[in-house]
Amino acid sequence: MNRSYVYRYIWFFIGVIINSFGVAFITKAALGTSPISSIPYVLDLHTHLSFGATTFIFNILMILAQVVILKKDYKKIQLLQIVVNIVFSVFIDVSMSLLFWLEPVNIIEKVISLAAGCAILGIGISIEVASGALMVPGEGLVSAIASKLPNMKFGTIKIMFDVSLMLMAAVLSLIISHGINGLGLGTVISALVVGKFVNIYNKHVPLISRIAALRQCA
Repeated sequence: MNRSYVYRYIWFFIGVIINSFGVAFITKAALGTSPISSIPYVLDLHTHLSFGATTFIFNILMILAQVVILKKDYKKIQLLQIVVNIVFSVFIDVSMSLLFWLEPVNIIEKVISLAAGCAILGIGISIEVASGALMVPGEGLVSAIASKLPNMKFGTIKIMFDVSLMLMAAVLSLIISHGINGLGLGTVISALVVGKFVNIYNKHVPLISRIAALRQCA
C-alpha cells in the first residue's frame, strides 16, 4: 500500500477523534448539542444507553440508508464507515468522561464551552475532509441523497438534512418527555458557526494543506 494512503487514513481517524471532543464540548455547554448528534443525545437523555451507544446505533442506520439509496453504486470501501462509527462512538463516551469537570454554570461559561466545541469540531472536520480517505456516516448519507438529486447543491441538502435532524430530535423529545431536551440555541449556533471555522482553518492552517497534498501522492 502506498505510504500516502496510510498517512491519509491516520489523519482521517485523528480528525474523527478530534470531532468527538468537539461534540463533547458543545454538549457540555448545556445549550444544545450539534445537529448531527441531536437525535442520539435526546435518546441518551431518555434511555439507559450512553451517548456513544446511541450515536453508534444512529450512525449504523445512516450507513444502511446509504446502501438503500445507492444500491449497486455504493462503494464497498465506504463500509469502513462502520469502523469510523466505532471509533467516533467510543471517543464520544471517552470525551464526555474526560470532561466530567466541565459544568458551566452561567451563560458566559456556557458560551465559552460552546465556542471551544465549535472550534475543535471545525479543525476535526477540516482534517477529515483534507485527508480524502472516507466519509463519516452523516456526510455519506448527504452525499448519497445529493447523487439522486443532481439539481440541488450539496450544501443546500446538508442544511435541509441538519434542519430535519433537529426537527426529528425535537419531536422525539416531545413524545418521550413532553418537552424539548438536548436542543437549544447552541444547536443552531453550532450549525451556523462550525462551517466558518472550517473555512478559516482551510485558509490559514498549513497543516490542512499538507494533509490534502497527500492525496496527490496516492
